Amino acid sequence: MKKDKKVQDEELEQMAPEQETQQASQPTEAAAEAEAQPTAEELEARIAELEDKNLRMLAEFDNYRRRTNKEKQELIETAGERIFTEMLPLVDDFERAVAAMEKTDDIEAVREGIRLIQQKFLSFLDKQDVHAIETEGVDFNTDEHEAITTFAAGEDKKGKVVDCTQRGYKLGDKVIRFAKVVVGE
Repeated sequence: MKKDKKVQDEELEQMAPEQETQQASQPTEAAAEAEAQPTAEELEARIAELEDKNLRMLAEFDNYRRRTNKEKQELIETAGERIFTEMLPLVDDFERAVAAMEKTDDIEAVREGIRLIQQKFLSFLDKQDVHAIETEGVDFNTDEHEAITTFAAGEDKKGKVVDCTQRGYKLGDKVIRFAKVVVGE
């Protein structure tokens, strides 16, 4: 039994340094946890910093939104400027034609002048990618035509455009004015 007691004492002695090490490390871990956890003052400072960042970002976004809205408004206001500038020579041609009509008795020359202005204007529209919608003898299409009335035109013209009362136009592929047509039935 004495041996057993001796062995037990030795085991206790060996365990004592380990326990001391564990006990010594426990206050260090507690101190580390205390150090890792910010104080109330640090938390308040961090909250104030984040609130300031948030306010600055909101103000920056608001300024961006205002600036882009202003740019859009300016673009809308001046979008037609180029088109109107290109139309001014056509206005000049019309003014010259009206002045020529008042000075001349030659109707044929006036007609020819008006035809030239019309051709110039159609060329201008073509440059702007504005094209007339085809109506003569085509099938009625609700995507391009607006039927204002129907006309009994016979079996061969049923569902086809018989007459166009107002030309329609497309800007690219988008209809900007429907063609007003009479449809056969």
